[in-house]
This record gives sequence, C-alpha cells and structure tokens, in this order.
Amino acid sequence: MRRRAIIARLAPYLALVPVLLFLAVFLYIPVVLDFAYSAHAWNSLSPTWRFVGFGNFRELLHDPLFWQSLRGNVLYAVVSLIVQVALALVLAAVLESGVVGIRLSAFFRVSYFIPSIMPITVIGLLWQILYQPDVGLIDQALHAVGLAALAHAWLGEEATALPAIVAVSQWQWFGYITVLFIVAIRAIPRELYEAAAIDGARAWRSFWHVTVPGVTETTVLMALITIFGAVKVFDIVWVMTGGGPNNASQVLGSYMYRSAFRDDRVGYAAAIAVVMFMICSVVGAAQLYWSRRRAP
Repeated sequence: MRRRAIIARLAPYLALVPVLLFLAVFLYIPVVLDFAYSAHAWNSLSPTWRFVGFGNFRELLHDPLFWQSLRGNVLYAVVSLIVQVALALVLAAVLESGVVGIRLSAFFRVSYFIPSIMPITVIGLLWQILYQPDVGLIDQALHAVGLAALAHAWLGEEATALPAIVAVSQWQWFGYITVLFIVAIRAIPRELYEAAAIDGARAWRSFWHVTVPGVTETTVLMALITIFGAVKVFDIVWVMTGGGPNNASQVLGSYMYRSAFRDDRVGYAAAIAVVMFMICSVVGAAQLYWSRRRAP
C-alpha cells in the first residue's frame, strides 16, 4: 500500500518527464549553447574556439548591415500590427455584423484563410511570378489601367524589395487572424450589442465600446504572435530575394543565416540569434506583466 501511495504521488511528475526531456533537447539546451557560441569567434572548419566575450555584440553595434536588418524587422512588425491586427479586427467585425450576407461572409472567410495553409515556398514562387517586371500580372494590370508609371521591378529594386515581401506576408496571414477574431467576437454576449442598440449606439460606437473591449485578450495575443513572427521572419525573405538586392530586403533571420552559412562566422550568427531571442523575451515579459496587472 505504501508503494502504491508513493507511485500515485510521483505519477504526475513522471508524466512530465517526456515533455521536460523534449523541451530540454529542443529548446533549453540549444538556447544555452547559442549563448555559449555567441561568446566565441569560430567557424565550421575551426578546430578550436577563440573566446571573445562580448566582442561579437560590440561588433554588432557598429555593423551597418545589422541595423539595416533590424529596421527591416521593425518595418515588418509595424505593418503587420496595422494590417494583421487592426484591419483584421475591423474586417472580422464587418463580417459578423450582418452587413454581408451569410453565404458571402462564409465565402470571404474561406478565401481569406486559404493563403495561411499554403506552403511558404509555393507562396514565394507564386509572388515572384506576379512581381515579374513588365510580364508579371501586377505590372500588366498597372499598364492596363493607365498607371504604367507605377510599374516596377518590385523584387529587383532596393526601394521596393522589402515592402513587396512585407505585402506578401500580410496577404498570407491576414485571413488567418481575421478568422481568429471572428471566433473571439462570437464569444461576446449578444445582450451587450442589444443593449448598445437600445441606447442608440451606431455601428461604429458598438464596435468601439463593445467589440474592442470584448476581444482585448485576443487582440493582445494576436499582437504578440505578430511581433514574434516579425522578429523571426526568414523563410519568405529567403525564398523571394535571399536578402537582396544589395541587402535591401535583409532582416535579422536572413542576416543570421548568411553570417553562419555563407560567411562562415558561426559565433557572429549566434550573437544575432541572441539579439532576436532577447527581443522576443522582452516582448513576452511585457505581455505577461500586462496580463497579471489585468488579472482580478
């Protein structure tokens, strides 16, 4: 009986062992190793590591390409917060308001959601074709409506390469977040909207005073996910431009990859990864602090 009691007490902890092992192997140990790598100057062919302490980080502070890459992530985050969070919430409210018919609303939800389940390589190649200068669908459409002056080699010019990639990301994830907002809006009690209507509130006032407060938690979560995605973005940039032309579309993820696998500066790449980790940690800590302040 005593053995059974001991096993019963240990059972919950034993059930956690596989999960803890998984997290240790694929999360905690790699993070610790990354910090260790960032303190050394080494490459894949070096038999020894040279300890440099904060040397890699000091070099980052004076690296113009690092700051350019960071600005790319900031642009990505700002546009994503405006489009994927603010505009997605507005669209979700419109689709749930009854202004659009039920069938048409369902069609829009499915149409918006489809890009989020497409492979990133397919999306990158598809938009490369659409962005082709002169023969691509976008430039052809501009020529057709008399706006030929706006046609560009979108991915081949420094001024338009990164905005073009950011636009593709908004297209990919806008519908996914819209659907999540629709779910959150449906959880708001209908009585609140009825009360607002009785008080004479128009649609936009109901949106501002009922919908927005009702989906606050979802909005914060979507903003957090969006910022994390902006910091970690790599795949769409690498598929579409590889960080070019002339590093114009470089972001931290692509610069880290380039430093590690093209320049063979693994320690320097690890320092960039540490910066990305610290940015995500600060944003996550701020969200946790905000959640605890709001908790009853």
